[in-house]
Amino acid sequence: MSGSANSSVANPIAAFLTYLQSEKNASGHTVLAYKKDLHKFADFLGEKTDLAAVDHQTVRSFMASLHESGLQKSSMARTLASLRSFYRWMGKTGAVKQNPAALVAGPKLPKRLPRVPTAEEMNGLLEADIGERAAFPERDRVIFELLYGCGIRNSELVGIGLQDIEWTNDAIRVLGKGKKVRLVPLGDAAAEAIRAYLPLRDAILHKSKPESSKLAKEKLLINLRGGPLTTRSVGRIVKQIAVAHGLPAEIHPHTLRHAFGTHMLEEGADLRAIQEMLGHARLSTTQRYTQLSVKHVLDVYDKTHPRAK
Repeated sequence: MSGSANSSVANPIAAFLTYLQSEKNASGHTVLAYKKDLHKFADFLGEKTDLAAVDHQTVRSFMASLHESGLQKSSMARTLASLRSFYRWMGKTGAVKQNPAALVAGPKLPKRLPRVPTAEEMNGLLEADIGERAAFPERDRVIFELLYGCGIRNSELVGIGLQDIEWTNDAIRVLGKGKKVRLVPLGDAAAEAIRAYLPLRDAILHKSKPESSKLAKEKLLINLRGGPLTTRSVGRIVKQIAVAHGLPAEIHPHTLRHAFGTHMLEEGADLRAIQEMLGHARLSTTQRYTQLSVKHVLDVYDKTHPRAK
C-alpha cells in the first residue's frame, strides 16, 4: 500500500485479511487477491476519506477509474466482489451501517463455459504411459486420479494426509472451504494408484533430510526431496503432462474438477449428489459449474416428457 492511505483505512484492511486467513480458511492466493484489490481502493481514497464515509458514488468513481486505466472487466468484477466482502465484514463488526459496494453494478462479463476435456480424452490420458513426461510417474498418476476421480480442489488435494484415507469405506476425508470436512468416494483406479505410489513415497522419506520428512510424513503427496507438495507444483505437473498428451494448453487442476462434475452429469448423476461431492454450499453453484451437455438434455427430455414417447 502506498504511503497516501491513512491508518483508518489501512488497519481495517489488515484486520480483514487476518480474518480471511484465520477464520475463513482462505487460501494464500485468495488473500493476496483481496489485498491487492483493497490496497488499490485505499490508494484511491487517499488521506481525506475514511471507510465509514464512503458511499456508493465513491465506489462507482473508483470503478470508473479502473475502467479508464484499462483494467479488464473480469479483474474489475473481482475487485468489486472484494469490496463487497470487505464491507460486509465491516458491517458485521459494527464499523459501518451499510455496504456501499452492494449498490454498485458490476461490469457485464461474457458468459463463457470453460473448455472441458471429453470423457474419452480423460480416459486416454489416464490410461497412457506418462513415464516419459513425469518426474515421479506413480505420484503424478495419483494426482490425476484424485483430481478427476474425486473432483477435489487443488488445495484439498495437497492437504490430504495418510490418515484421511478410509480404506475400509473406500472414501477420503477432504478439508474444504470454510474448514468443512466431507467424504468423497475413492474409486478403484485411484486406490490402485495410491497403493502403487506409497512404497516409493516411503523410500523417498527414508532417504530425505529429517527436517523435510518431518513436514511431509503425514501428507499423502510429497516432492522428490521428501517435502510436502505445493498447489503450484501440482498445477505445473498437470499442465505439463496433460498438454504432452494432446489436451489444451489452458488446462489446470480446476479443469479436472470441472470435468468430474460435467461427466457425471452427462451420465445422469443426480445434481445434489454432485453438489455434495464437490463440496458446494449452494446448488446454484453446482448448476453454474457443470456443463449441461446436449446428450444429457435430450436424455432427460426423452425419459420425462410425455410427448417425447
